[in-house]
Amino acid sequence: MLTLDKIYKASHVLRKVIRKTDMIFAPKLSSDCEVYLKTENLQVTGSFKVRGASFMMSQLSDEEKAKGVIACSAGNHAQGVALAAASQGIKSLICLPDGAPISKVEATKSYGAEVCMVEGVYDDAYNKALQLQKELGCTFVHPFDDEDVIAGQGTIGLEILDQLPDVDAVVVPVGGGGLISGVAYAIKNLNPNVKIYGVQASGAPSMVQSVLDDKIERLQSVSTIADGIAVKEPGQHTFEYCRKYVDELVTVTDDEISAAILALIERQKLIAEGAGAAPVAAVMFGKIPVKGKKVVCLVSGGNIDVTILSRVIKRGLLMSGRTATLLIELIDKPGQLLGVSKIIAEQGGNVISIHHERANEGSDVNGCFLRITMETKDYAHIEAIRKALTDNGFKIV
Repeated sequence: MLTLDKIYKASHVLRKVIRKTDMIFAPKLSSDCEVYLKTENLQVTGSFKVRGASFMMSQLSDEEKAKGVIACSAGNHAQGVALAAASQGIKSLICLPDGAPISKVEATKSYGAEVCMVEGVYDDAYNKALQLQKELGCTFVHPFDDEDVIAGQGTIGLEILDQLPDVDAVVVPVGGGGLISGVAYAIKNLNPNVKIYGVQASGAPSMVQSVLDDKIERLQSVSTIADGIAVKEPGQHTFEYCRKYVDELVTVTDDEISAAILALIERQKLIAEGAGAAPVAAVMFGKIPVKGKKVVCLVSGGNIDVTILSRVIKRGLLMSGRTATLLIELIDKPGQLLGVSKIIAEQGGNVISIHHERANEGSDVNGCFLRITMETKDYAHIEAIRKALTDNGFKIV
């Protein structure tokens, strides 16, 4: 059973393994509320996962430790288990889907784990891990649906109340539900007045759907840039804890997550992965009622694959009105491009690419199209440029 005593015990056990991550005031992220960031992206291994894995393994018997542990993961859980096992002198075997990013595979190996690459996706790796666990007699470390793992994650709740005693609301990313279960249990038992909000990606709303329908449901598929919370089915324990202790569950889109990642980079100089940025996205885009409140966003991890970071930044720029593309219909005569460029420059826009093409059938025989991509400040700035162009007789398609 999960108890406060168990979470306090976990906090004591973890002192030598993890770091108590900083609580950072982030006034630039929202003008509606006081935002604070609990920076688990700066945790050892770059994610909160090491907490639950470390505490769970510390509770194993000597015999179980001697046989080793096994886990499956495409990312943070793998690295958390690997480091936790190495710190306690336990052998670890991690099953990874063969499509896992090379950086995460190498990171897992660097923490001392043996890696088994499995053809297919996460579910295939999970099934292989269960098969190997039976053959080898080792202990399976579940990524979220284990009460010792949940207790380890719950230590974050104790730290939040210690670092910001007058907090009004805590916003937590939700995949399988292990993190929010531990945090919500700890905080609600110590201060029931604190609101707990869970955030899922709109492409993977397994917990949202399950709580809504009051029964555990499995999604057919998940699709989101927030791979850390792309879980098809919540756990038995986590479903019950969410139902009992979480005030509200909401979803955010990949575009909103991208904008939040960009905001964290620009305004706070912090790198967050998609799952870690989800709570910030929920606050930035008004998904939860926190106006005038002291709000902690739990930035759960920072292990974003650098190969997709540039794409995420590009989406974030579009989502926040920082870049815009306009298609303008012109009469093909000298001075038209100069006129358009002059107006954009006067409005403070920065042209970064231009494509000029002749008009097609159905258009004026002397017509042409100008596709312009610009750097802008925000949506209001884009609208001002559009208005200035149309006021000067240019037709925006």
